[in-house]
Amino acid sequence: MQKEQFLRITRLLGEQAIENLHTKKVVLVGLGAVGGMCLESLVRCGVGAVRLVDFDLISITNLNRQILATHQNIGLPKIEVARERIKAINPHCVVEELHLFVQNETVEQIFTDDVDLVIDAIDALSPKCALLETAFRKQIPIVSSMGAALRRNPSLIRTGDLMDSFGCPLAKQVRSNLRKRGIGRGIEVVFSSEPVIFTYKRPEEEEHADFNEQICDRGRRRNVLGSLPTITAIFGQHLAHLALEKLIGEEALVGKENWNPNSTRA
Repeated sequence: MQKEQFLRITRLLGEQAIENLHTKKVVLVGLGAVGGMCLESLVRCGVGAVRLVDFDLISITNLNRQILATHQNIGLPKIEVARERIKAINPHCVVEELHLFVQNETVEQIFTDDVDLVIDAIDALSPKCALLETAFRKQIPIVSSMGAALRRNPSLIRTGDLMDSFGCPLAKQVRSNLRKRGIGRGIEVVFSSEPVIFTYKRPEEEEHADFNEQICDRGRRRNVLGSLPTITAIFGQHLAHLALEKLIGEEALVGKENWNPNSTRA
C-alpha cells in the first residue's frame, strides 16, 4: 500500500488504525446502489482484501443511483465492473469474485476462516435471511442494510441493532424470520424509520422495467421500487462506517477523547 494515498485518513485516525485496515478481509454481498457505495468508501479507506458476491448485470435502470453503472458498461456483470473500479482506486487491494445468487444451497461458499467481516447489501428477503443466519451461527461479524427504496428523508436514516429497528417493512420481515430461526440480538444494521407510503403494482404490470431488476429468488418477478441516489448513497456510507467500526474499532473512529464504551447507538 502507498502511504501517501491514505495520508488524510492516517492524519485523522492514526497510522496503526490504517495499518490494521490493510490486513482486513471483508466479504461484500450485493453490488447495487447501497453495496456499490459501501465498497467505494472501504476501498478508499484502504481495506486490504475484498470478496465480491453478486450475480447481476448492470442495466440502464441502474444509472440513476448505482455508482458502478455507466452507459459504457450496461450489460456487463456488476462484479467485473466492481473489480476494475477497485483496481483503479487501489491496485494493492486483493479482489476475489463469486458470481452466485445467495440462497440456502450456496451461502456456505461465501464463508471462509480468513474473513474478518461480512457486509450484507442484499435487497431480497430470503437471501438476506440466509446470509444473516449463517454469519450469526458461525460467529462471523456482519453488518446489514435494510430497505433504502421509497425513502425521501435522509435525516431519518440511522444505525442500531436489528432487533431495535423500527419503521422499516423489510427490517420487520427480517426480524420475524430470524426470530423463528432462534436468532437474537447482535446484528448491526442501517435502516430508516420513515413511513413507507406506496401503491404497489403487480410485478407483471412493470412493463418499463428492465428484466434483470425484476428477477428475484429463483426467477420470481418482483416489484420495481422507486429510489433516490441521495438516499441509497447515505445508506451505503452508513454501512461502510459500520464496517469500519467492526474492522478497526469504534474508539479509533470517534477519538479517545470522545470515547464512551457505555454509549448506545440510537
